[in-house]
Amino acid sequence: MSERPTGTEPLRLMAVHAHPDDESSKGAATMARYSAEGVQVLVVTCTGGERGDILNPAMDRPEIKADLAAVRMEEMAKAREILGVEQQWLGFVDSGLPEGDPLPPLPEGCFGLQPIEVASEPLVRAVREFRPHVMLTYDDNGGYPHPDHIMCHKVSVEAFEAAGDPDRYPGTGEPWQPLKLYYHMTFHQERFQAEHAAMVEAGLESPYTEMLKRWQDRPLQWEITTRVPCADHFDVRDQALLAHATQIDPNGPFFACPTELKKKAWPTEDYHLARSLVDTELPEDDLFAGIREKVCLS
Repeated sequence: MSERPTGTEPLRLMAVHAHPDDESSKGAATMARYSAEGVQVLVVTCTGGERGDILNPAMDRPEIKADLAAVRMEEMAKAREILGVEQQWLGFVDSGLPEGDPLPPLPEGCFGLQPIEVASEPLVRAVREFRPHVMLTYDDNGGYPHPDHIMCHKVSVEAFEAAGDPDRYPGTGEPWQPLKLYYHMTFHQERFQAEHAAMVEAGLESPYTEMLKRWQDRPLQWEITTRVPCADHFDVRDQALLAHATQIDPNGPFFACPTELKKKAWPTEDYHLARSLVDTELPEDDLFAGIREKVCLS
């Protein structure tokens, strides 16, 4: 039998991400809030982001390009310290984002080409070691169709469903069953419409006009079930994003809307509850709704 939480153990949250910087652009304020409240938070990073591009012109230098993997590891170390979380690498190699028509094949040995059992085994091990009550990941489209994001979704669902089964993934530790699995719902029309309106009202030029036109009549694939209030930690999120200096341009789209306006326009980070083994009433404002009754903070 797998273990389930009982007694007075601390709450634990695991966020599974494809690349370094993903944890700072999706759910970062949520993690910072829960960490500040005493929840143990672990970010699991599936790949090293080795095939990523340098997206900040100020960092586009030959010496950085020559050792991008090491630079991104240093950036991740800074970001996790800012967020107040633990972090673990799974050790897979970035697949890159294929471009062209037709799309070229993915590089041999990359994360996106791993058999599901191979890609999931270290995550199952991590779940059994950390013993999270809640897991965060991407939806089945990866949030956007990057092969590593899609594989991240697959291994997260596999680990959620397999980690509690003593007959699966033998040799990876004592079984542990997480209680809830959420998908990030970070980038959606309702949020950007609110930020757009706030900028227009403040007399600022909104960068979202064309994007919102493209998004007209595009329904959400997944219902937002859970909105976590975390505006007090948006500044921490900004700092964590900026720690990923090769990936985040301080003059780029992540900072187009001033943080103070974001706090007023959209003070939550949003999720879809994809799996739950506890009773909870939707909509929620807490990832641990239905779990706090079972687990008391020590």
